[in-house]
Amino acid sequence: MRGVILREPGLLESIETEPPGSPASGEAVVRVERIGICGTDLHAYRGRQPFFAYPRILGHELGVIVEELGGEVQGIKVGDSCSVEPYMNCGHCRACRQGRTNCCASLECLGVQCDGGMRERILLPAAKLHRSEVLTTEQLALVETLCIGCHAVDRAGVQADDICVVIGVGPIGLAVLQHVQLRGARAIVLDVNAGRLGFCQASFGVTETVDVSATDPVAALSDLTGGEMASIVFDATGNPGSMEAAFDLAGQGARVVLVGLHLGKVSFADPDFHRRELTVLSSRNALPRDFQDVISNMESGKLDVTPWVTHRCSIDDLPSVFPGLITPEAGVLKAVVSV
Repeated sequence: MRGVILREPGLLESIETEPPGSPASGEAVVRVERIGICGTDLHAYRGRQPFFAYPRILGHELGVIVEELGGEVQGIKVGDSCSVEPYMNCGHCRACRQGRTNCCASLECLGVQCDGGMRERILLPAAKLHRSEVLTTEQLALVETLCIGCHAVDRAGVQADDICVVIGVGPIGLAVLQHVQLRGARAIVLDVNAGRLGFCQASFGVTETVDVSATDPVAALSDLTGGEMASIVFDATGNPGSMEAAFDLAGQGARVVLVGLHLGKVSFADPDFHRRELTVLSSRNALPRDFQDVISNMESGKLDVTPWVTHRCSIDDLPSVFPGLITPEAGVLKAVVSV
């Protein structure tokens, strides 16, 4: 069975893997058809991914076909096309008991803490499969990324009268942006990459953008908002300087949502934090309901990921192609691997 493994930072290899065994009750064997490459994979390749150990089979953005089920499974049948919820939670810790399975105390994410789907077949809990009769497996492979944005916007409690600043419009930032737009809120996008700002304008109708490499973002945002600044700031960069600067963009009583992940510490000025009575939130992974909402919105055409995919390759070519995907000049927004 073909697969790809990350032996160590910078070393991705094609391998033959053992086929999955027969599924127990409540489990499913799925055929992996499409795999999205995300920032987690790129960070792991560079050796800068937290909660990670080598060697590891990557792959947590998956579009799959159900091949075998262990017993009767509610809502899923053989042949179904599904997106995979890649967060393996324990089901009994306090977070799980509260329905916050995305931050389970012993959570393992496919392709990060445990081996993922960068192989032909994989055995999974059937409850982690979210089916669609409409979407292609390529679209289903991108559902998880959109769910990250869905969860962040839900955490922030975005309302139609909010002024939302989205910092960093890679795939996660785009997922946040599209869900901000679904809520009817005002969206202002910040990035250091003029090309990505132009992409937001052309593909998603964003009219207010700030090129942080050329403009003081605080002054620019103050001009755009009449001095009120943002009511919600989403940082999707994972860059500590950007995450700390996000606090400067928040207005009175605002919320700062850190969607990106940084290996070290992030600090902010406490007097300003108190004076404006800010709220800071982290946003990790997503919940089952986010998968259901995203798939429904994709099926109805309210969410479109067609513009996202800039690069495609086969799993056989991936080890040779992958190093080129991480270079800035490649212009990768989202790469999808076919199996």
